[in-house]
Amino acid sequence: MRVFIAGAGLGGLALAQGLRGAGIEAEVYERDPGIVARFQGYRLVLNPIGFQAVRDCLPPRWHPLLDEIVMEASAEQLVLDPQLHELGRLGASRTGIVVDRQVLRHLLLTGLTVHTDAALIGYDALPDGTVRPHFARHNPASAAPAGGAEVAVVPAAADLLVGADGITSAVRGVLSPQTVPVDTGVRFVIGRTALTDEFAGLSKAFGSKIAGDGVSLLLGAMRFRTPPKQAAEQLAPEVTLPDVGDYVRWAMILPPTDAPTDLTAPEAVLSRMDGWHSQLRALIEQADPDNSALLSIRVVKPAERWAPGPVTLLGDAIHATSPTGGNGANTALRDADLLRRSLIAADEGRHDLLGAVDDYERQMFEYGAEAVRSSLEKLPAFAPGAKL
Repeated sequence: MRVFIAGAGLGGLALAQGLRGAGIEAEVYERDPGIVARFQGYRLVLNPIGFQAVRDCLPPRWHPLLDEIVMEASAEQLVLDPQLHELGRLGASRTGIVVDRQVLRHLLLTGLTVHTDAALIGYDALPDGTVRPHFARHNPASAAPAGGAEVAVVPAAADLLVGADGITSAVRGVLSPQTVPVDTGVRFVIGRTALTDEFAGLSKAFGSKIAGDGVSLLLGAMRFRTPPKQAAEQLAPEVTLPDVGDYVRWAMILPPTDAPTDLTAPEAVLSRMDGWHSQLRALIEQADPDNSALLSIRVVKPAERWAPGPVTLLGDAIHATSPTGGNGANTALRDADLLRRSLIAADEGRHDLLGAVDDYERQMFEYGAEAVRSSLEKLPAFAPGAKL
């Protein structure tokens, strides 16, 4: 069996690792010009399902390394005012496994065949039941007016094409054009700051919501048991992980229609923090300016199923959630593990391929829709007036 995966995010890479471990040929095609073309290194909280899914997709020899680069965390989920006085509780205490997305992504990339600068532009479903995707790459050597030209790349046919290419999924655009992202109108600014002794006094705020005048600030600590680069050198020398230290991930959720256009991400946050606690302001002032961004909160709601065939979707491509739900990465990793198991059953002759994909999609649509619904249900607590 040969599987092509469009998109080198966590879900697509976890699937590729899981298939590779089972002896199934899997190739990943990524539209970015390089693996590290964009910064993708914010803290994630994995629930038991998400963490077990990524663990099951990885080779067992890397499990000790995985355990060393994560941290167990619990948060009281308090509601604090800008001076860090307690106002109430956001909900029940939350526990989970905390992981850095950039570090986990580099672990998942190890040993895989990843074709970068490969943007999907379409695919053909062939009479024999296989699929031939069409990709385009940018050719900087061309003398085209825009400084480059798209050159078609048509690989051999595959038994299955998996669209794991995010909320703007090109695969979904062909497979299910009626399924489109919905903009909630809410924007948020996200960034990270090195976790130094200066910010030890903010520990009560980690995992809580700081409620300001029309905005919410969320903080989360990323503390590694062992620095990732050092852990890989000691436990799995064939793996190269980023040299990253402990940090605080911060995110400010802005009210609808309040999106700055002329400020950097830290400046946009600081402009809404007049009179806030000095440590909170210092945290944003010392943020890494290259690793912060203003993003929109959009969702994709899985609705009508498409006709059975050799193409399917995974992760944000079919069920993008609001980050207030904390379930986007978890659901994508759950997809990867479920699809991995289904395809292994087909490869071993315990199921036909279309039946295996149908079984995956049936379950994925059900829990994916619930993940989107629950994430939107939590959004008004952070951004009243969101378009739901």
